[in-house]
Amino acid sequence: MAFKITEECINCGACEPECPNQAISAGDTVYIIDSEKCTECVGSHAESQCAAVCPVNACVTDPDHQESREALEAKYKKIHG
Repeated sequence: MAFKITEECINCGACEPECPNQAISAGDTVYIIDSEKCTECVGSHAESQCAAVCPVNACVTDPDHQESREALEAKYKKIHG
């Protein structure tokens, strides 16, 4: 399952540099996560880095983008070749 950033985001930017897949970018009012690039940090970290550093807990799992651990690992390998 990919992560998403909710409207509670305070636009601090803490999450963007932590993403190993460069899936996070600044949106109009909040940061956004590209679900095609988000692997929940599977393949690089034990926990999702965006959620770990977010001071307002705005990085949450996105129920609209559910994927198995195997699918997330395959996505990570595809991104990082």
